[in-house]
Amino acid sequence: MFRNIRILILLLVLLSVAVGTWRAKLDATDWTSPLEVAVYPINADGSRAAAEYIGALTQDTFDSIEAFLTKEAARYGVRTVYGGAARLRLAPPVHERPPAPPRNGNIAAVMWWSLKLRYWAWRNDTYVGARPQVKMYVQFFDPAANRVLPHSLGLEKGMIGVVNAFASRHMAGSNNVVIAHELLHTLGASDKYDPRTSHPRHPEGYAEPRRSPLYPQVWAEIMGGRIPVDNYDAVIPDGLHQVLVGPLTAAEIRWIK
Repeated sequence: MFRNIRILILLLVLLSVAVGTWRAKLDATDWTSPLEVAVYPINADGSRAAAEYIGALTQDTFDSIEAFLTKEAARYGVRTVYGGAARLRLAPPVHERPPAPPRNGNIAAVMWWSLKLRYWAWRNDTYVGARPQVKMYVQFFDPAANRVLPHSLGLEKGMIGVVNAFASRHMAGSNNVVIAHELLHTLGASDKYDPRTSHPRHPEGYAEPRRSPLYPQVWAEIMGGRIPVDNYDAVIPDGLHQVLVGPLTAAEIRWIK
């Protein structure tokens, strides 16, 4: 009997969390007011370069993300009542790294990691102010010591992003592309590239799938991630000025209803 009661309590807790997550996602994508996003910098490799870069971060560093989302939302007829599509706020640095995702992709392991990440984010919320709808934890690495970074991620359940970025002023534009990409993952947008090759999938991963001639493309679709040059080659955009939101992505984040 007591075992059944414990199971019932656990199920009720899980149901409460699921309902809360669903309502938070619905509120975040109704677009009647700007999406509230907090950005939490982390010195991921303990380097001096990352520390100095984080120390020099300002609110302006992420302005291009706000401008991009507002411009693209307006292109789909979405205009919030109280300003732009999103407001990004810089939080004080976080001094603990998030739990790493499992390597084997086992469903149970992924679910356990997801719960650990959400608990970690709750414990490492340094933002002072109204509770943000989306939390983006950006781990900065010294580019001189790290030529390739681990894969970034955006978690729809819990609306948490973990971005791996270079601690370089010259790479701030491409960093913001990755932050915007993972931010849209937290809102329900799906990847639109081949995970084996990182090449955007046609047509949904192309900004202009009907362009003639098809190549080279001029823009990257935000969830396609790259600008296709030909059938096999695609380049990383320098910044969000080279990126568009395609119609499927717009529908996934409820810009098209």
